[in-house]
Amino acid sequence: MRTSFRRFSGSALFSALSFAASAAPFTLEQVLSAPFPSELVAAPAGGAVAWVFDARGARNIWAAQPPEYRGRSVTAYREDDGQEISDLAFTSDGKAIVYVRGGDANRNGDIPNPALSPDGAEQAVYAIEVSGGAPRKLADGHSPAVSPRDGRVAFVSKGQVFSIPLAGADKPAPLFKTRGDAADLRWSPDGARLAFVSRRGDHSFVGVFDAAARTIRYLDPSVDRDQSPIWSPDGSRVAFLRVPSSRALQWFRPHREAAPWSIRVADASTGAGREAFHAAEGRGSVFRAVVASEQILWAAPDRLIFPWERDGWTHLYAVPASGGGPILLTPGDFEVEYVALSPDRRSVLFNSNQNDIDRRHLWKVAASGGPPTALTTGREVEWAPVGTSDGRAVAFLRSDARKPPRPAIWREAAGSKDLAPDAIPPDFPESSLVVPEPVVFPAADGMKIHGQLFLPPGGSGTRRPAAIFFHGGSRRQMLLGWHYNYYYRNSYAFNQYLASRGFVVLSVNYRSGIGYGMEFREALEYGATGGSEFRDVTGAGLYLRARSDVEPSAIGLWGGSYGGYLTALGLARASDLFAAGVDLHGVHDWNLVIRNFETTYDPEKNAAAARLAFDSSPLAFVGTWRSPVLLIHGDDDRNVPFGESVNLAEALRGRKVEVEQLVFPDEVHDFLRHENWLKAYKAADEFLERRLKK
Repeated sequence: MRTSFRRFSGSALFSALSFAASAAPFTLEQVLSAPFPSELVAAPAGGAVAWVFDARGARNIWAAQPPEYRGRSVTAYREDDGQEISDLAFTSDGKAIVYVRGGDANRNGDIPNPALSPDGAEQAVYAIEVSGGAPRKLADGHSPAVSPRDGRVAFVSKGQVFSIPLAGADKPAPLFKTRGDAADLRWSPDGARLAFVSRRGDHSFVGVFDAAARTIRYLDPSVDRDQSPIWSPDGSRVAFLRVPSSRALQWFRPHREAAPWSIRVADASTGAGREAFHAAEGRGSVFRAVVASEQILWAAPDRLIFPWERDGWTHLYAVPASGGGPILLTPGDFEVEYVALSPDRRSVLFNSNQNDIDRRHLWKVAASGGPPTALTTGREVEWAPVGTSDGRAVAFLRSDARKPPRPAIWREAAGSKDLAPDAIPPDFPESSLVVPEPVVFPAADGMKIHGQLFLPPGGSGTRRPAAIFFHGGSRRQMLLGWHYNYYYRNSYAFNQYLASRGFVVLSVNYRSGIGYGMEFREALEYGATGGSEFRDVTGAGLYLRARSDVEPSAIGLWGGSYGGYLTALGLARASDLFAAGVDLHGVHDWNLVIRNFETTYDPEKNAAAARLAFDSSPLAFVGTWRSPVLLIHGDDDRNVPFGESVNLAEALRGRKVEVEQLVFPDEVHDFLRHENWLKAYKAADEFLERRLKK
């Protein structure tokens, strides 16, 4: 990691300012116009790949097939109606796609309806032929799993498992009934049995349903949280994670050590299990997941691949399914993130920030071990690799500082090409965007904090207003390019827009975020145990105030979710440093949001923890809050309760602090409507312009 300040050299500064001075102005509509790709999957046969494009709120499935791999739209939804598309799954022959349309229900059973349709909204499983045609609704529900044998689709509805034939007009029927909420449906390779997780509050089981015998068997049940089942290639065994149950508070506090997790392998017929791997005490004893459809990969020949933080970084390890010593597959000071097994099961595809801490690149490593091979390098950001079924190509998503996220395909002989180059609108302002520069600055306690600096158009010698951006999560990392998450794609676009409007913008990768190792992520006293990230907030403000191109009295803050928490904390505790802030659905009292994630949490029964949590919250410091704030929130937020903004507004009004607001009825945390993102950013821009520009 870099440990010193990095600023523009004279030549780099001249080049950047020359580019900025010649850049054409652009609108928020233009910089948010490119479709955002997600849900990239590969067919099990035929070599096709599919993904979801969100184009100005209209979400559609796209597909590309060999040999040309030219993307085309499979569905034809046209409205910005806030209805997500997720859980894409090809049929075994690769000729059809099963998917879910509609978001998850809240605790009251309400499906998100941010477009305020009088008819309400639904979450349902659909199927469509890759060749085209109209989608067919199969049933209300989510989490579909397509059988590889007969095309039946298992899915979850109200916590129970149902099934329906992919072809025909049959109605869905219960596949089986069980206590608890079912999740993680996984068909055996022959389609005869279904593995699932039964979640039961303080513990969970992995079960196997045998369709022919009409039996349910729980595998090696325990008092712990068993999860993430994966079948052996021959269908005789199931491997799964076992995470020890704990009554200790989990959310928004550092967890560097715990009772170690393990991997169990059970006989699918008898349920008898044994331990294949046990994490050591100390570092890595807390399970750290990667972004993958499976947390355990069953590779050839009979090896289990899994993530482990034994050395303080998220890496991949391999162990024989029969047990034995683990082998480190990805050594070094970097983090593995998206992971997928190759079609032949002999290698693992992944992206990481190896040798490029503030970007992502693609790698491949043999399941048997050996040095990883880089598939991509350079100044782009690449993520979400999946191998095509013929083994000849790797599909992935990519971006850079100016080009927005888009799907691409890599072939060893031909290199990389975009799958849908014509999907980006002609007026997308690529040539007008700035290239953010990496900076490292000290927090108030001396910790080195990474950030990205966006410099506005214009010559040197001019002092400008500044905006500091804090991402949410907090388990996130902003990059030197367009982000791979839709929420932060939008944040990156707004940072570019603010720079084009004359703001110096600093995006801060504060402690408790990802990308810089376990100890940075599990920072001491972070979140509800002290709010130690405030030291990074003040460090960022002091860094900007010392710059010759920043007006020291015109530094503002903005961020959403956890970034809204840090925005509010900065305004509350340092109004002399920060002149104004935009707080999107931020946390203002940790006790309220902890209860949202840990339903058994009772502040009265956890008096010491509750006192510390409140003392780590912005509401504890309203007495020193003087700077004006704009609050933006959707009132169907399932992550940060809407009451967080209600309570803060009341407290600030009581102290005569200027509070402006923008509320979206029935909108959720990650705004589902493109129209609402535009409204939020236009309001934020107008507020910062009015409050910070002299």
